[in-house]
Amino acid sequence: MAAGIGASLVALAASSAAVAQDQAEATEDESAFGTIVVTATKKANAQDVQSVPLAVTAFGAEQLADQHVRTLDNLGFSVPNVQLDDVGTAPGFANFSIRGLGINSSIPSIDPTVGVFVDGVYMGISAGILFDTFDLEGVEVLRGPQGLLFGRNVTGGAVVVRTSTPDTSGELKVEGRVALETGLNKIVSGVVSAPLIEDKLAAKIAVYYNDDDGWFTNQFNGNKDFGAAETLILRGALNFTPTDTVQIIGRYERGRVRGDGAVVSNFGLFRRESFGISVNDEGVTRNDWNQATLEVNIDTGFGNGKITNILAYRDFSGFVSSDIDSSPNFTFHADTLTRQDQWSNELRYAGSFGAFDVTTGVYYFTQNIDYIELRKLAGGALRISGGGKQDQKTLGVFASADWHLTDSLTLSGGLRYSWEDKAVQVQNLQGNLCDPVGTRTCSSYGFNDEESWQDPTFRVGAQWEPTADTLFYGFFARGFRSGGYNFRNGNPAEDPGPFDAEKQNSWEIGVKHDFGDLLRLNVAAFHNTIFGLQREIILPVLPLGTTQVIRNSADLRLQGIEAEAVLRIGEHLTINGQLGYTDAKYKKIFFDLTGDRVINARDFALKPPRLAPWTYGASLNFAHDTSGGAEVTARLGYAHRDAAWSNDNNTGLLSAGDMVDANLAIEAPSRQWKLSIYGQNLLNDQTEGNVSPLPFFAGSTFSSINKGRVLGAEVTFRY
Repeated sequence: MAAGIGASLVALAASSAAVAQDQAEATEDESAFGTIVVTATKKANAQDVQSVPLAVTAFGAEQLADQHVRTLDNLGFSVPNVQLDDVGTAPGFANFSIRGLGINSSIPSIDPTVGVFVDGVYMGISAGILFDTFDLEGVEVLRGPQGLLFGRNVTGGAVVVRTSTPDTSGELKVEGRVALETGLNKIVSGVVSAPLIEDKLAAKIAVYYNDDDGWFTNQFNGNKDFGAAETLILRGALNFTPTDTVQIIGRYERGRVRGDGAVVSNFGLFRRESFGISVNDEGVTRNDWNQATLEVNIDTGFGNGKITNILAYRDFSGFVSSDIDSSPNFTFHADTLTRQDQWSNELRYAGSFGAFDVTTGVYYFTQNIDYIELRKLAGGALRISGGGKQDQKTLGVFASADWHLTDSLTLSGGLRYSWEDKAVQVQNLQGNLCDPVGTRTCSSYGFNDEESWQDPTFRVGAQWEPTADTLFYGFFARGFRSGGYNFRNGNPAEDPGPFDAEKQNSWEIGVKHDFGDLLRLNVAAFHNTIFGLQREIILPVLPLGTTQVIRNSADLRLQGIEAEAVLRIGEHLTINGQLGYTDAKYKKIFFDLTGDRVINARDFALKPPRLAPWTYGASLNFAHDTSGGAEVTARLGYAHRDAAWSNDNNTGLLSAGDMVDANLAIEAPSRQWKLSIYGQNLLNDQTEGNVSPLPFFAGSTFSSINKGRVLGAEVTFRY
């Protein structure tokens, strides 16, 4: 491990995304490192990442394509102090963690600590996040609390995803990709965009299809195609500019996934790193979603600013049947049905008044969640079910300002106030009262309640730019994560809630500096205190299999450091790397975390789930134009992530991961086609999304495992 850290420091730690470039924003005086732009500050115009006073890693469209990113979790080893994991029990359910703040749950009523935003729209639940994505303009990973501009549930950070927008002043564009990977996994996508009325109206149609035969072997029945899935995504967009100052963008997406249930191994039967699987129920996954967005941008002479309104709708339906005991015996199988729909609207203004830059707005969000779970135990002789319904409304108002005291010194501050109401019906896990397949509802709900919360978020900071190549910054921020209810309550002596919102105080200092055209180095240090931390204690209990209790259980201190940089060696070679360290310590504990009914040293010795203390990596990137005009590029990357606990009582351990990826590509002189040959996870390292102990036999665990080595080839063509 020390050698790996040393190698990362020599490589001067940064992600390969540090060279992300948005050609549309490039200028004649662009630095040798390219123009890296981010939109997450919600200014009137995108900003150069080096002038943004926060820790953010931006991936451009080309970087995402070169790394063959299919889903957001593919980026989980590319950013320091970040884990973008699937929970494992339900495919597509995100359990993201940044700087030690994450969740370990597939309960849709549990709000995340890392918010995901697609084209400016908050994804209301963690379900349906980790399906295939394509047609991307960029992805921004913001580390640290982002509540001032993004609201609740971003105490760990935010992942901002931008899809492409058709260009009204451009020409017909056709782009397609065809890829074949071991598995066998077939991927085809195409994007067609064109102006319909020059400088007024443009349209885009995008299609993505993935037919994955499955990578794993189920020893129970000899099936060598376990983990199969079929994904189809259709996306359309219109960009209408009726005047020079008005832009209207309409977007629509429909997605569908059909496949096997969770890919799981029981470590009581198989050793780690064996990819051993033997399940008598391969399960099913059925997910469908629709989302539509209407974005209006109006340039205004008032403060030379911009008014933006984003109205959005999304509905999601997910059914998953999985073999929870992960064994060839019918001991614990489960069916779950998650249905959600949401509406949101954000109206904001961003502009400048002399020495002041102002961003202000109002945000409204409403969603309905319906969750049903059926557990089939003891060969199906025992059926236990439960679930819940939630109606939720959220309103937020915010204002932020930057005061440029001098050309080099800026003070900043802002306040957001949020009101939230949640009304629920919950049926505790018991008897056969709920049916996710037939009636798709519960015959009764034994618990009815409603609770409201009002919480402020604020931030104050300063930034100093002594030269055009240097930025020092520091800030203090207060954030919160929503309170809520437990839809998977198995203890009749415990109410499903409400548990209260958790609060966070965060300090961060950082520096961003370019050493001429040779080296770009960004470093940040942080110290966070979380008050009233929501903890989900998972206990193995017969006959339920497992049960969860959720409470505001502790106060937690998190602190650490991270660095990103890119080193240019000549015209053709760059060395990128990234390094992160996070340390956690419980300061106070109010509710037993270990399940032994006492609070003692064992509780204080625990670590939060999904916190890998060390993350680091490096990559070599080569680019060269041949004498004939073709471009040859190559990339070799290595990344490490320490082991992390999967659950709050530290009884399930997620393996450390060492990822080695490689890519070799040649692009035609016309830039109309490109051939890539690549390998991912070349060390065939087994990593898990979830490891949860089960009470059925010694060492029994539910362990969802990820793919090992994948080899692939891809052809991209453009017109």
